[in-house]
Amino acid sequence: MENKIIVETSARHIHVSEKDFYKLFGENAKLTNKKDLSQPGQFACEEKVTVVGPKGQLTMSILGPYRKDTQVEMSLTDTFKIGVKAPIRESGDVSGTPGCKLIGPAGECEIECGIIVAKRHIHLDPPTAEKFGINDQQIVKVAVGAEGRKIIFDDVVARVNASYAPAVHIDTDEANAAGLSGTVEGIVIS
Repeated sequence: MENKIIVETSARHIHVSEKDFYKLFGENAKLTNKKDLSQPGQFACEEKVTVVGPKGQLTMSILGPYRKDTQVEMSLTDTFKIGVKAPIRESGDVSGTPGCKLIGPAGECEIECGIIVAKRHIHLDPPTAEKFGINDQQIVKVAVGAEGRKIIFDDVVARVNASYAPAVHIDTDEANAAGLSGTVEGIVIS
């Protein structure tokens, strides 16, 4: 039996704390939902910030809702462009990572750490994880690819939680390597 799942490309983005959001957008500002994402309760916002590194800057969309800590997720290519050496980490694991300046329309702030290249991962709800025979934090492989660019991504960490919808998340560098555009279907190999 094939364990089919959607594979989504996660472009560069930023998760912000409420405190940092107010510094960037003003005390009366609110996150504006532009588009709901596949993970329940997650959404892309109208608001964007500029992320400034030692060699350059990039404009990034905010993903809501607010997070406890501000975190910037980008591809390895993006890290070269702004001049930071960000590690590949799971979301939320920002200890010891590089920081940067963030610029919004109402102000700016410095984050001491928070830039990561998100580790490729698979979100699973418990029934789907059981059906696939996968446990939380298990490392799996996912086969994807357009004609002439088929690839098997190894080292995909499974994240199992009742609030998740089944989906694999890869970054733009990984999607480009596999010739993917938009949401596609993949096969989980446990």
